[in-house]
Amino acid sequence: MPFTLCYTLVLLGTGLYARLADPGTVHDLLAASSTDVSHLSQRPLLSLLVSALWAVGGITSPYLVLFPLVLGALERRVGGARTAGVFLLGHVLATLLTELPVALSVAVGHLPDSSLRRLDYGVSYGLVACAAALAGLLSPRWRWALLGGTVVALVAGGLVDFDPLTQWGHTLALLIGVVCWPYVRRNAGGCPRRQGGDGAGRRFAHSERPSGNTRGPSVH
Repeated sequence: MPFTLCYTLVLLGTGLYARLADPGTVHDLLAASSTDVSHLSQRPLLSLLVSALWAVGGITSPYLVLFPLVLGALERRVGGARTAGVFLLGHVLATLLTELPVALSVAVGHLPDSSLRRLDYGVSYGLVACAAALAGLLSPRWRWALLGGTVVALVAGGLVDFDPLTQWGHTLALLIGVVCWPYVRRNAGGCPRRQGGDGAGRRFAHSERPSGNTRGPSVH
């Protein structure tokens, strides 16, 4: 699982840096990594990339436990490239679909200009999308258990640190992962790690089968 392993090591590295480095420097780096409207309008690709290099909460983040479990399980079934594709789709689309309404609201005067520079970073959108995509590869019982557990975790996180944009982003990421079900099911049978020959692959592929932006900081 090279993709999951390498990405997890990156998150561990940035988490350690966030814990050990000067807090002011860390804040400046997170601000520079933000996918707020201001940064997206100036350097969209770079902002979307670097915002996904941090886990909310740093080295103690629960995402550092969930990330390798969820992405590792998905990568074993569909491969690293397809897992990365699902992650990026969730991360990018959920970010854009939450930030573009902010830009429109500021343009028409419903939100202040300061909303264009809200701190927004993290891996939770991509993680939620991968969790939902993984659910599509499980049996019905485990599928709904995983989806239900993901929803409960997101609701609990929202109660602790509520940000409506984050909640919308997580909901969108979950739906994006569900939309990916046909894609991951179609490609699960071709995963080189599959065991049991073509018959097992067909049974596996056709069987029904995995938190946040804040406002100052606004993270996901």
